[in-house]
Amino acid sequence: MRVMIVGGGFIGGHLAGRLRAEDCAVKIAGRHGHDIACDLTREDASIWAERLQGYDAVVNCAGALAAGADYDGLHSRGAMALFDGAAQAGVDRVIQISALGAKDGTTAYHSSKRAADEHLTTLGLGWAIVRPSLVVGRGGGSTTLFSALAVLPVLPDIGGGPVAPIAIDDLVEAVWRLLQRPLPMAVVVDAVGPEKMRIVDLISILRRWQGLGPARSLQVPRWILRAVARLGIGPMTLESLAMLEAGNSAPVEPFVVTLGFTPQPVAQVLARHPATQSDTLAARLLPLAPALRGLLAAVWLAGGLVPLLLTPMTQNIQLLARLGLEGTGAVGTVWAGSLADIAIGLALLLHWRGAALAGVVLMSVYSLILFAIAPELLADPFGALVKNLAVLGLSLAVHAMEKPNA
Repeated sequence: MRVMIVGGGFIGGHLAGRLRAEDCAVKIAGRHGHDIACDLTREDASIWAERLQGYDAVVNCAGALAAGADYDGLHSRGAMALFDGAAQAGVDRVIQISALGAKDGTTAYHSSKRAADEHLTTLGLGWAIVRPSLVVGRGGGSTTLFSALAVLPVLPDIGGGPVAPIAIDDLVEAVWRLLQRPLPMAVVVDAVGPEKMRIVDLISILRRWQGLGPARSLQVPRWILRAVARLGIGPMTLESLAMLEAGNSAPVEPFVVTLGFTPQPVAQVLARHPATQSDTLAARLLPLAPALRGLLAAVWLAGGLVPLLLTPMTQNIQLLARLGLEGTGAVGTVWAGSLADIAIGLALLLHWRGAALAGVVLMSVYSLILFAIAPELLADPFGALVKNLAVLGLSLAVHAMEKPNA
């Protein structure tokens, strides 16, 4: 079976691995770093029709839930163009990974998913719409976030309606069974786990998975969550907050009847895949990432602003005289260095890729120059030059924590 998976993130990546293990010929289409480069928000049906020639099935795993996401372009218009292209190319079946709540949800996220779902049902080909609740597994955004909250001394109870999380392996098994289902096919299924729970219960499960003991929970006031969402601090958005309040659950029995197997409780699935040291390390680092980036940006901004605003220019020029720079050349060097520092600080705050690595290069150059012209700084009681090593280490850590292109 030749299968194209559109969207190579968490779900798409796990699905591709399973299909390849079943000897399927699989290609992943995504924005960066995949078999086929594509952009759902820009490509029309004719492009997909040509691209999908000879494929037996398409699974659309593309999706986003973030502030500023182009829901209409990605979930609606882009998905519709994909489905139309599949119909034109004669693809036998299309499986759409939608979202639980898309049927009657009121958020822009749900509305965009619903529009694509409804369009798919009109095309006269074999189709299935899978609407998962929270999907739990390594690499998942929700799992990563809640694992990070799980290592805190006090577990934040963010409230919300009940959820019915499903393990990624069970979701992938469901898609695999749909790919083998006889045609014609017209299936809508809510992909949920067998247990309903609160988000704080799921956080507690992830805490036990990481080998940590029980912890008290603390109710987070709704106004704080709304303020965080409005300010864009962290992953929570007003969309995700509305979805949290509405809940994300459904009865599991229709899933069992449709697909012929019972999904397992997430605690049981996690127990079969024990957390490693790297899982716990990643969970501990995630909450620190914004602070580390902010502190590094502050160092660079201070390095640029202090020489221009606080340090007398004559003092700066005296230091540069050791390099043979005087007058206009020295002043220009001070300005160039300060502006470079400010640029790196701003780039860090704007989350530009490579900003921390650029800082490593610039800090290394500064350190070598200072070592050559002012070696006495090595004996400075405040460690003026030695502290650059700590900044270099912080820069490497921030760079290592950057998300890869996806």
